[in-house]
Amino acid sequence: MLVLDRKRQTWEDRVFRDLPGYLQPGDCLVLNNSKVFPARLYGRRAGVRALPVGKHNPKRWQNLTGRVEVFLLRPRSADARTWDALVRPGRKMRVGERIFFGAELEAEILEHREFGERTIRFAGEGDIYAALDSVGHVPLPPYIHRPDQPADRERYQTVYASERGSVAAPTAGLHFTPAVLEDCQRAGAGLAYVTLHVGLGTFQPLHADRVEENRLHAETFTVATEEERRIRAADRRIAVGTTSVRTIETLYRGRSHGETDLFIYPGFQFLGVDAMLTNFHLPSTSLLLLVAAFAGKEFVLEAYRHAVAARYRFYSYGDCMLIR
Repeated sequence: MLVLDRKRQTWEDRVFRDLPGYLQPGDCLVLNNSKVFPARLYGRRAGVRALPVGKHNPKRWQNLTGRVEVFLLRPRSADARTWDALVRPGRKMRVGERIFFGAELEAEILEHREFGERTIRFAGEGDIYAALDSVGHVPLPPYIHRPDQPADRERYQTVYASERGSVAAPTAGLHFTPAVLEDCQRAGAGLAYVTLHVGLGTFQPLHADRVEENRLHAETFTVATEEERRIRAADRRIAVGTTSVRTIETLYRGRSHGETDLFIYPGFQFLGVDAMLTNFHLPSTSLLLLVAAFAGKEFVLEAYRHAVAARYRFYSYGDCMLIR
């Protein structure tokens, strides 16, 4: 863990188990309790309205061709059967195209959306999440060059994950164990849980040359009344992860639930976050801009150069920074 002191413009190399030593009574750790679900599906094409909806036939499944990957992003209906998704190969998948994910699950493409997304609708009326648990795959980051394994359903989660809905883990929270959380509380810090379901808004690279011309995808969030009370009553709010930062700052701008596309970059005025724990991020991402907005661009870049020289690990399962 690299600890950055914004006021002194200094840093020090520590380890994550030292975190409780930086906490004190009146602090509040704000943690995103969103849970990753099996959001990646592999199926076969069936053509445009080539087959009647809902007629499941194992023999028909065996005769389909054309492998398709569907990456679910967020539900668009109360029954969670209509979704925004990324579909590959995207150009071949027209409105009306049917996709079969096995003998008991099928979907139809309803609409083309911006950013290359599609809106799809799963046939049937059963529990869609039960079906996804059965045929879906854990959406591991692309730099992990192996298929997902059963153990990933637990390992690619924070220990406090409880609210299903993310397509990527809020990775700053992966460092915590129950024992570390207990040590943080023994140091006097309180815990508050918010929910922001991680989607494209968190991890998609930026494309526009001018920072302010970029837009983030909206992500669903909620802060329960009791959790909001804990957050606002704290002397110091330490956001665990960039998703918690965006949730707190949206909360302090007057909304406790709904969708947020809050884009934080240098020049942003922080209203609620006093310190943050975050992993090391890739260039050309909104995550790195958020960190630069909080700690200062040049200071962050100097710290990153030190992290590279000191062989800190980057990405989801990498090391972290405490910025205070």
